[in-house]
Amino acid sequence: MQATTPFEHVLRLDGLSPHQPHSFLAQPTSEENESIAKLLGVSRLRKLRLAGRIEQLGSDDWRLEAELGATVTQECVITLEPVVTRIDRPVVRKYLHNAPEPSSDDEAEIDEDDSIEPLLPELDLGEVLIEELALALPAYPRAIGAGPFEARYGPPDTDPLGETSVKPFASLAKLKIPGAKISD
Repeated sequence: MQATTPFEHVLRLDGLSPHQPHSFLAQPTSEENESIAKLLGVSRLRKLRLAGRIEQLGSDDWRLEAELGATVTQECVITLEPVVTRIDRPVVRKYLHNAPEPSSDDEAEIDEDDSIEPLLPELDLGEVLIEELALALPAYPRAIGAGPFEARYGPPDTDPLGETSVKPFASLAKLKIPGAKISD
């Protein structure tokens, strides 16, 4: 099997006992953490691991229950200072023999149970780890004390647009107040 991700931890399902749960620990090396961090666009990854168990459901299906853990360093979206986030997140996946096929139409209905995956002969826990980590990352990390972001735009050598310039009709609201004057 050719590696498609920076971290691979493959389980062959036909090699697991169908009568008892199989425990696992998928933990990348520091070099693999660096590659995953680069792939996900984060500054640093530490203590990354996926620990859990997989057990057979019925005669053909499997259920994975695990805990994803990671300490992630990202840049603050406002100040660009490092922001450290601890992620501890449960992971549940069901690998079904008769999983619904993904639709090739432009419009597709989304199934309510997003834990269902098609059953394959091999399960790459590295792919599960990276996918779940990508979903758990804060989209807009903010440093403590970082105030609201206010973008002010304008051509060089001019004053940027202010709140009154952006809303030129805001001063008309003052006409509704008796005795109020409009001033610039």
